Amino acid sequence: MKANADRAPYDELASDRATRWWVRGNRVGSVQRAGKFVDDVGFALLFPAPRPIGPSLWEAVAGEDAEPFGGGMGEDEQKVWGWKDELPRRGLAWYGAYLGGRGSFLSPALLAAIYPGAGELDDHEHLDLSPGAHEIAGALATEPLSSAALRLILGDKNKYQRAIGELQRNLLVTTAGVQESSNGWPAALLTLTCEQFDVGGRRDHSRATLQYLDTMLDASAAELARAFRWSPARARELLDQLVDTDRATSDGSRYRPLSPP
Repeated sequence: MKANADRAPYDELASDRATRWWVRGNRVGSVQRAGKFVDDVGFALLFPAPRPIGPSLWEAVAGEDAEPFGGGMGEDEQKVWGWKDELPRRGLAWYGAYLGGRGSFLSPALLAAIYPGAGELDDHEHLDLSPGAHEIAGALATEPLSSAALRLILGDKNKYQRAIGELQRNLLVTTAGVQESSNGWPAALLTLTCEQFDVGGRRDHSRATLQYLDTMLDASAAELARAFRWSPARARELLDQLVDTDRATSDGSRYRPLSPP
């Protein structure tokens, strides 16, 4: 009986998250609704992770029991794979390798709240990045370029992957649609985040923390720190501020949002 009692809070949280993360209810069936989903939850993975680090667009489209690519590239897989380029092209959501190093979406509001620069073309120059990352950012300051073109600039596929990963972890680069290539497979078109979204001068880590907690429903300072790449001390400080202003509650290690009166 005790095992069942211990499990009950986790089952309740999973159920609450399924509702909050649009897993239950009407499915997401259009790119416009996908944009509304990301705007509501603030951040989402493209496909679910083994542990619940956040909602996923896949589950909002296909449901909680569907396995991506279980039967190859089906209709749902084609939708979400295409939307990862279309959502940022339309300015509905930022996309890049961010949460847990996985393909992730951020709403424009959350992006602005955690973007690290001033919203200028030279934002990369003020961050500690590799020479390859600076080279890519400098090239994109001139015009959007395909992933294939950027690989040619660096001359090495692995060097390109490391550099673009750096830029996306720092939210400096996003996709902006696709470009047809000579091999028949479309290549992602990349651009600077500040060219595609209104960022810079709007940083608000308190707002970002509230969004994170409102979406996760239950979280620790360590989980928040990993999600947005903050120090654990900074994450705890921000969460404690929510508790002090009656926007969250805590048992000393985990935090939950308080519903507005």
